[in-house]
Amino acid sequence: MALSRRLFVLSATALAATGTATASALAATPTPSDSRSRIPVSADDTEAELVRKASQVRPTARQVAWQKLQRTAFLHFGVNTFTGLEWGTGDEDPNVFQPTGLDTDQWARALRDGGFKLAILTVKHHDGFVLYPSRYTNHTVAYSSWRAGEGDVLRSFADSMRRYGLKVGVYLSPADENQYLHGVYANGSSRTTRTVPTLVDGDDRTPDAFYTLDATDYGAHMLNTLYEVLTEYGPIDEVWFDGAQGRIPPGHVEDYDWDSWYTLVRSLAPDAAIAVTGPDVRWVGNEGGTAREDEWSVLPVKEEQYGRTDWALSYDTPDEGSRSALVSAQPNTDYLQWWPAECDVSIHDGWFYHPDQVPKSVDELIDIYFGSVGRNAVLLLNVPPDTDGLLAAPDVARLREFRERVDRELPEDLARGARTAVSPGRVTVDLGIEQAVDRVRLAEDIGRYGQQVEAFVVEAYVDGAWTEVTRAGTIGASRILLLAAPVRARRWRIRVTAARDAVPIAEFGLYRSRV
Repeated sequence: MALSRRLFVLSATALAATGTATASALAATPTPSDSRSRIPVSADDTEAELVRKASQVRPTARQVAWQKLQRTAFLHFGVNTFTGLEWGTGDEDPNVFQPTGLDTDQWARALRDGGFKLAILTVKHHDGFVLYPSRYTNHTVAYSSWRAGEGDVLRSFADSMRRYGLKVGVYLSPADENQYLHGVYANGSSRTTRTVPTLVDGDDRTPDAFYTLDATDYGAHMLNTLYEVLTEYGPIDEVWFDGAQGRIPPGHVEDYDWDSWYTLVRSLAPDAAIAVTGPDVRWVGNEGGTAREDEWSVLPVKEEQYGRTDWALSYDTPDEGSRSALVSAQPNTDYLQWWPAECDVSIHDGWFYHPDQVPKSVDELIDIYFGSVGRNAVLLLNVPPDTDGLLAAPDVARLREFRERVDRELPEDLARGARTAVSPGRVTVDLGIEQAVDRVRLAEDIGRYGQQVEAFVVEAYVDGAWTEVTRAGTIGASRILLLAAPVRARRWRIRVTAARDAVPIAEFGLYRSRV
């Protein structure tokens, strides 16, 4: 039976008692649901109870779909592209935005050929300039002479991505320097009940429903912006927020209306993952594109500032989800939550395009790939369009080279179709003949069983004995291990040495790289 089509469930009860795991029958398939994605924590919970609760957390269907993407792209594009800034000021002349050669089909082809599955456009960065003709601001493409004020980057982007089979994500910065200059952002207004959408003079919309949500003046502005994007450019697959506050004077703070923003997204785009200041996806904690050596998807979290999901430990804590982490975080923990990591990094030194910057080398990108996708995270690689509105030729070439390198690193799975056997605590693969292997790829069935593996060993049968070739801690949705040198063996096995509950090994792939 083909290994890729078989699920091996190893019992954690036997594992705890004997140091190994026992094969058990496949249970009825549970359905991922929001109700199982977070479990409350009590101050009285023992370590055993915390671990038991963590073992019961399951991802939602939208989180499972998001984690399967593995490679996603960021496109930082806006007035900063033309001013040379990384962080705009909000008082830019919209006429500076002149991408006369805009070709979003070129973006989509390059990303598709690079192996990416979803792309996120900076619809609104911290400067507040909006890449579609919004009804709620003058800082937008409609006030540029580009395409006589009729241009709409978001429309072109969304249509192109779907045309080439990519999912569509939008980034709307919570910070807004332009709205601050207009007295809306951080103006100290109270939260009151607002009606969304707020119709304006000449508005020809006839909404199917209006939403009454609590918001500040600026929170209402964001709600109306979100409403436009989610109702006129959908379906949207990811909504990306950060927590930036903007370069405003000390003491001028805008408390974001996260609860209302989340509610509107859930209502208008129920399948969209909300990241990275959101309940579905978290920031990994750095902008280098790499996850922790052992990256957990179940984390202790707390709620603050109107429903914002936040770390019970610090965002950059080296250990976010182990048993000891659950215990140390307990005093600050409200829930144990499925909150997987997204690793963001730019192909250049900057996030926006600068003509003097060159793309990272293929070696750098493959290290990032193994440090993100290979460690139970999703890669978010920024590829910024240039002032013509194109992805620069060196970047396009590097994306193609990156995909080719991944394909050479992980070519045909030698274990596909191989004979397999399950015994206590082990899954064994018989390749039929000796094969040289230097890459091992593993995955748990997170959708049905969550993340359970805490430690494991991979062994090969060499010279009449089982020999350890590598070991690690977590697996999760994707774990890729690189062997120091190829190992030749016919029989291979994974032996789980520690787990929280029944261990679902969904993938045990063996590869010989062609690099």
